[in-house]
Amino acid sequence: MTRLVVWRHGNTDWNAASRVQGQTDVPLNDLGREQARAAAPLLAALRPDAIVTSDLSRAADTAAALAAHTGLPVRSDAGLRERYFGRWQGLLLTEVAERYPEEYARWRAGDPDPGADVESLADLGARLGTALQKAADLVPGGTVVVATHGAAARQGCGHLLGWDATVLRALGSLENCHWTELRHNAVRGWHLRAHNVGPVTATVPVEAV
Repeated sequence: MTRLVVWRHGNTDWNAASRVQGQTDVPLNDLGREQARAAAPLLAALRPDAIVTSDLSRAADTAAALAAHTGLPVRSDAGLRERYFGRWQGLLLTEVAERYPEEYARWRAGDPDPGADVESLADLGARLGTALQKAADLVPGGTVVVATHGAAARQGCGHLLGWDATVLRALGSLENCHWTELRHNAVRGWHLRAHNVGPVTATVPVEAV
């Protein structure tokens, strides 16, 4: 049985402001660092065998909090980056709605390819599914913790589970520094064991962007 724990990074100032991050390298803020420190001992109790992270600093610094508890090295994989949000990156969501009303409306309605150079959900799922599977393959039968991003985590997990867009859209977004747990065996393949698990800390409910 392989256990894959897909962990969203801690809070950033752009999360707090509802500013679209995408693949922009935005650091953790004080709350985000606190969230990572609170989550780290809970994840360490799962006795992970490997830690893998997106190369963006908000995920890498989140992973570093766990590494400090476990002594494990942290592997970096650019394939775990957040969804590329094209022309929206750096804009407040209110600015996106004003400047790109048609594309924004399509995105809010769940269109998998809304335009404005936003990465399609099909491409995101394939990219993250490949990266998550590669991480799991590091320790077959072990536990791997992957630090990544909100939209990336949802779509990557959905890709591994084989869920269609309707089912996946019904799955709530991960809060900052919360995680999804998947398990894999030869009979059932990948299956969901837990979702949106994390420490009881101050969180800011925002879009997974």
